[in-house]
Amino acid sequence: MLTENPKLAACDVSIVMPCLNEEKTLPYCIGLAREALDQMRERLGVTGEIVVADSGSTDSSREVAAGLGARVVQASQRGYGRALIEGFTHARGKYLVMGDSDGSYDFRESVPMVAALMNGDDLAMGSRLKGKIMPGAMPFKNRYIGNPALSGILNLLFRSGLSDAHSGLRAMTADAFRNLRLSSDGMEFASEVVIKASLLGLKRSEVPITLHKDLRDRAPHLRPWRDGWRHLRYMLMLAPGWLFLVPAALLAIVSLIVAVPVVLWANPEGYWFVFGIHWLIMACTGLILSHGLFLFGMAGIVYGIRSGYRLPLARDNAMARLWSLEVVMITGLVLALAGIAGIVWVGLRWIEVSFQSPHQIGGLLASCTLLMIGMQHIFGGFLLSIIGGNRSKFLSPV
Repeated sequence: MLTENPKLAACDVSIVMPCLNEEKTLPYCIGLAREALDQMRERLGVTGEIVVADSGSTDSSREVAAGLGARVVQASQRGYGRALIEGFTHARGKYLVMGDSDGSYDFRESVPMVAALMNGDDLAMGSRLKGKIMPGAMPFKNRYIGNPALSGILNLLFRSGLSDAHSGLRAMTADAFRNLRLSSDGMEFASEVVIKASLLGLKRSEVPITLHKDLRDRAPHLRPWRDGWRHLRYMLMLAPGWLFLVPAALLAIVSLIVAVPVVLWANPEGYWFVFGIHWLIMACTGLILSHGLFLFGMAGIVYGIRSGYRLPLARDNAMARLWSLEVVMITGLVLALAGIAGIVWVGLRWIEVSFQSPHQIGGLLASCTLLMIGMQHIFGGFLLSIIGGNRSKFLSPV
């Protein structure tokens, strides 16, 4: 990685280009970036720099960029996200613009994005869908399947309000970059920026842009199916409510609908109203799994709060006050004791009939399920407190 000169003067805008073997397209892109900086100086009164963040080029990309006056930052490892993170880290501007170095974006279209940042926005996105996509610039499956699907899922999970969540031309303030705590090495970096900006409530806007056919004479670095899956899995990782809590709630409801009639309406002959004992076994399994998913979801939320990319619940929020290790332990203890009491009651009934009657199996299954969930709840509370920084009130601000 490049060691920065501490005497380098600060500037207003840094245009950062990720680069991997782009020696043929860099002159065109750097030329557009210079025109963009000239327009920013004339219209907005700001100064700027061009940073090429190289992630392991084997051609002469670094020499070409340096020869054209760009500042070159060598990323520590390959990857679109890693190059941008290290490029932003070494950038001197308080407004950061990112755009690909393959000629597909016109950096002059970033001028209104910087203006939006100067007017108070934290993140300004270029929207290809509100602008124009030139013929041949985007494959059919990306334009009509991949991008709409991924942007739709992202907006469903995180309510970003953006039409084109995966545009490669965007701008953010340096403060926003630091607050987002970005970490993605690959193409999912594009999703990470929008997701974390949405989770933190950063002010966002969109600017129509044009996507041009890239100027490369080789295949693009993007691999639609592989990178599409990386985007999707990353979105799910940052959406523990949808990934864990929603399935947990649905599974719990279905399991209770099955379990309650079996336990309450058992008859002396050992037959159950509507559902049989096999259904109860599945229902109890569903309840235990549901509780495990609930703990996983809470762990994901607490981790996001602790890591700084998810807003904590306010101190005066009822859930933040009530969800403490002590409350979780007491709740778990009550459930466990109820389960133990049920097991004792079933045992006494069994003794009364000289260990011959099987009709209390439903009560025994329900009691064992309560005991297991109660114990899981107690130990899960300790896990949440550990993830939350070894604090009792793990949903409160740090």
